[in-house]
Amino acid sequence: MSGVLRAARPRGDRWARALVVGLPYAWLLLFFLAPAIIVLKISLAEQTLGVPPYTSLFAAGRLQATADNYLFLVSDSLYASAYLNALRFAAGATCCCLLIGYPLAYGIVRAPLRWRNALLLLVILPFWTSFLIRVYAWIGLLKGNGFINNLLLGAGLIDQPLTLLNNEFAVYVGLVYSYLPYMVLPLYAALEKLDPTLLEAASDLGCRPMQAFWRITLPLSLPGIIAGSLLVFIPMCGEFIIPELLGGSDTLMIGKVLWDEFFTNRDWPVAAAVALVMLVALVLPMGLLRRYLVREAT
Repeated sequence: MSGVLRAARPRGDRWARALVVGLPYAWLLLFFLAPAIIVLKISLAEQTLGVPPYTSLFAAGRLQATADNYLFLVSDSLYASAYLNALRFAAGATCCCLLIGYPLAYGIVRAPLRWRNALLLLVILPFWTSFLIRVYAWIGLLKGNGFINNLLLGAGLIDQPLTLLNNEFAVYVGLVYSYLPYMVLPLYAALEKLDPTLLEAASDLGCRPMQAFWRITLPLSLPGIIAGSLLVFIPMCGEFIIPELLGGSDTLMIGKVLWDEFFTNRDWPVAAAVALVMLVALVLPMGLLRRYLVREAT
């Protein structure tokens, strides 16, 4: 009887282990792989009038797939400019978030323990307000007769309003403000795990504080830097609201191109091809970074 129980227990453990591991994969299969396959199917079709506005891949028992949509992306410089602008804005804003977020996270970690929760609450407090409302608030701050220009005029620092809205500066401000918490939280998690005795040992061995930071703190916090940069960079590449509201019509990013193709031109196949190219361009660096982190951890 005890042998039967021992045999049944490992079998039950295997099923429980498979269930725990299988649920995340089922989630990814349902909400990531399946939509990607649908988008791939649309990108291989042709635009047509109707509902849905694209042709079927299978007609008269034959496969009617075409790669013309991807060739069109290569032939039109508009899409290349949109991709490059998206990467440029995302990379620049990610660097700004890192330069601002790292000292902020480091200061929270070094703050007294009783203040840390309150400081973290201040970091995530903007999430309690609608993202769209926060972007609209920046319009009121940056416009010609907004708060910032009125403050500078009242202080006598300028004699005419500055052009702070509908340009690249406004886009960078909106991106950094909106995504800064996504950089601070992973950095805080990485810095909090550091053993303070390492810095004490470095100080005892004659290492100056700045040298200890560059040789100990910064290398050990590299996983948090990479995680925060990915969390910030990836959604920035497809951002639509911030460039549309703060950047004006001259700011071209891939999110705006997707919106125009889907809802203005109703060219779903080209829009699907644009989305897939961006997906592949983002997934490959993520895979390489994951391999690097796994290799460093082992």
